Amino acid sequence: MTRFLPLYRTTADRLERAGWLLPTLARFLFAAVLLVYFLNAGLTKLGPGPLGIFTPSTGAYAQIFPRVFEAVGYDSDALGLFHWLVVVAGTVAEFILPLLIVIGLLTRLAALAMVGFVVVQSLTDLYGHGSALGAWFDRFPDAHILDQRALWIFLLLVLVIKGAGPLSLDRLIAGRG
Repeated sequence: MTRFLPLYRTTADRLERAGWLLPTLARFLFAAVLLVYFLNAGLTKLGPGPLGIFTPSTGAYAQIFPRVFEAVGYDSDALGLFHWLVVVAGTVAEFILPLLIVIGLLTRLAALAMVGFVVVQSLTDLYGHGSALGAWFDRFPDAHILDQRALWIFLLLVLVIKGAGPLSLDRLIAGRG
């Protein structure tokens, strides 16, 4: 035991000095776990043609405003400018924010915006789509809202607090790497 404690302390000290490790791993994990998820979700909202971002699919309205869209008989023409703006902004955010995080540009701001995005997405899933909230401190680690989204938000908060790390455009622009 007397040999183990100094080794443990030395290892712990080295890890504490490795400030680059946590933000770098957080961006890597975001790319590995969530990047394709968000990009694919954005693709489902695009309308036809090269300017499909400005003519959202009916699925976009169904995903973002499920109850309102149902109330108007699934007729996107019956929705107003507000609904169109929210759908277009949400779709753009699903493409831009994850890419900013992965390349490490404006990382803190992009990660904070993604936290807001995930909160809105979760509320829409709960109240618009009737998803189950799930529970913490139970034996099931895969509740889509509480468990899953809490881990997503924690990962994003690491980036808000720590920044992008050394392998990022943020660091390159700041001239420190």
